[in-house]
Amino acid sequence: MCIFCSISDGSIPADVIAGDERVMAFRDISPVAPSHIVVIPRDHHPNIVELTQADPELAGHLMSFVARVATQENINGFRVVFNTGDDGGQTVEHVHAHILGGRSLQWPPG
Repeated sequence: MCIFCSISDGSIPADVIAGDERVMAFRDISPVAPSHIVVIPRDHHPNIVELTQADPELAGHLMSFVARVATQENINGFRVVFNTGDDGGQTVEHVHAHILGGRSLQWPPG
């Protein structure tokens, strides 16, 4: 079982901010910005490409939830990042969005 599936089912603790029956948000354990939140679907999907093909409604719900969490956390300016595949820097093969904010973010990101 992947780490995000274990967080979703409660067998690994996390600093959960919000959740519903389909998605959840929690604080990243290694933040790279003052506000660094991870949003995942509770069901396992390996990446954003597979999720949008398998369940486009859930993909839309995930993005709506990202906006809701950023608003709830009063993050006015933020970046949403989906790392996909090895070249994209994905280290956990469970689709997840990073909400990064709380400081001025530079471009290009790196």
